[in-house]
Amino acid sequence: MPSVTIRNVPAEVHRAIRVRAAQHGRSVEAEMRDILESAVKPQGRVKLGSMLAEIGRRVKLTEEEFAIFEHARDTTSARVASFE
Repeated sequence: MPSVTIRNVPAEVHRAIRVRAAQHGRSVEAEMRDILESAVKPQGRVKLGSMLAEIGRRVKLTEEEFAIFEHARDTTSARVASFE
């Protein structure tokens, strides 16, 4: 798993994170991971698969129609990108 070093964090910010970590019962490092994850993965984000499933429920697709989509779905693993 990658590591990140953040330099020159203002003392008041570090202190606030320490307090927040203590309130949540976790380490400063764990609190920072949670803050970063929350920033890049907001709770209200739209997930494509969930959105498509909801559309299917709304238009009341039959089991046969769902089976057609399942059969056509590509289940192969994605290839790793090459930048060479």
